[in-house]
Amino acid sequence: MWRVLMISLLLATPVSAEVLQGRATVVDGDTLRVAGQSVRIHGIDTPEHDQTCLTAERVAFACGDVATRALARLIGATPVVCEGHERDTYQRLVAKCYVDGRDLGAVLVAGGYATAYQKYSKDYLTYERQARAAGVGFWSGTMQNPATFRDRDVDPAAGDCRLKGNISDAGRIVHSPGDHSYAKTRINTARGERWFCSLAEAQAAGWRPARR
Repeated sequence: MWRVLMISLLLATPVSAEVLQGRATVVDGDTLRVAGQSVRIHGIDTPEHDQTCLTAERVAFACGDVATRALARLIGATPVVCEGHERDTYQRLVAKCYVDGRDLGAVLVAGGYATAYQKYSKDYLTYERQARAAGVGFWSGTMQNPATFRDRDVDPAAGDCRLKGNISDAGRIVHSPGDHSYAKTRINTARGERWFCSLAEAQAAGWRPARR
């Protein structure tokens, strides 16, 4: 009986949080590198590198780059603290990140530079609604939902397998979401290029991770 009780208690113990802290490198509007590891900011989604939005005057601009710069300004040279409980398909720590006690996800959504990623969390939905109503940030014009924009470049047969195995003069390179060249990389299956579900799968098949 005691043994059964101990096993039950162990199974009920929550997984402890993983904490990364230090100077951060901004990859894009919702992805960082902290302490040498990739971090996906929890609960938000921002436009991709090659995504464009429209101003109120219907002028197109690179909103993915604007979101990246907005996050970089928020952080500056201040150390970042990220706390998460899980890793995504690409082995990024999914975490809430803070600078001087400010929740970066909340600040970005409230400023209109990110959407609440409702597929995974509704933590910032109220902030998004307020930003939309106030017409701040990207909501002063028109922005396509980032997830909808990404889906234009997804092979229907790939499903949730979003890593891009590209063949170039540099060899067989696999690009993960958040990598510098991910958005502009196109997959041509006729050339032997392919989609992967995990980095481990890609490496086993002979592809190496992109350097940035």
